[in-house]
Amino acid sequence: MSRSEDHSTTRPTIFVDADACPVTAEAIAAARKHSLRAVIAGNSTQNLTRHIRRADPREETGGFWVDTLPVAVGSDSADFAIVEELSPGDIVVTQDIGLAAMALGRKAKAIGVRGRVFSLATIDMDMEIRHQEKKVRRQGGRTKGPATFTEDDRAMFAANLDRLIRGQMES
Repeated sequence: MSRSEDHSTTRPTIFVDADACPVTAEAIAAARKHSLRAVIAGNSTQNLTRHIRRADPREETGGFWVDTLPVAVGSDSADFAIVEELSPGDIVVTQDIGLAAMALGRKAKAIGVRGRVFSLATIDMDMEIRHQEKKVRRQGGRTKGPATFTEDDRAMFAANLDRLIRGQMES
């Protein structure tokens, strides 16, 4: 029986979309704390293993373990690689609304790097806003970029990820 077929006896895996992710270390720390598998996904130009401590197991040992998911350089390569690996109840850390939407569609959870937990109730509106902003930029217009990432954002992410993990493990 595969992991996705028997979700009742499995624990979530935390997938980190590592492309420009400022909270990879915090996500791995949460996986360590809760003895969950962590997978760091990114293109082959990144040194994904820099996030792994020497003492971190690279193979499943019944508790925490960490691995990398290297993907080809290209738009959305990491996103599609993560989606292929997802099982219901897994958690995806991403800045990408499109990946968050695909994760929710696979019955996984998604959390942004500032701690926002994405929801099925609002993801369609998020996608529409992204689409409209992209249209404006394609026509030569400007849209407001994200605010500078702060330590408060980092703390909010860590707290909300911990809550999300605890909720997934209780269900």
